[in-house]
Amino acid sequence: MSDVERIHSDHADTKRLGNWTTAGRFEVRNRYGKSTIDLRSPGLPDEVEVRLDLDHGVVKLLVPDDATVDHWDLHWTGRGKVKDYEAPTESSGRRIRLVGTAITSEVRVLRHGGAIITAMMSREYFRDVRQAQKNRTHPTVDDPARNLETAPCKTSRS
Repeated sequence: MSDVERIHSDHADTKRLGNWTTAGRFEVRNRYGKSTIDLRSPGLPDEVEVRLDLDHGVVKLLVPDDATVDHWDLHWTGRGKVKDYEAPTESSGRRIRLVGTAITSEVRVLRHGGAIITAMMSREYFRDVRQAQKNRTHPTVDDPARNLETAPCKTSRS
């Protein structure tokens, strides 16, 4: 886990979607902003650490269906919590550790359809769809685990 991705959001909305990195560590600094981080890519390691420094911020984590989110080392000041309503009962997939501090903030963990819809309702997805149509391939922002080695998609255009 030598690669570190840094994400900074100060009164802004920041998104990192699709197959955007292979790093195993993330440092997220968020002050009165919102960060959406896609951790569904098959290129990520099985152990991922997300170091948070939140001040009145919201972090949305798009994770695989079988991923376990461990937030034992995340220290809170004020209100806030980790919302993970669809957590698996058994840990069999990727392990995501949340560490750091959160001041009156929240972390939302999205899986299944919630993660797909969140990714699809973004400008990045529309750019990806346009590029995939030009290249006659499939978009990957909605599902980063989609096999990129598949044959080009068939369209009605000639």
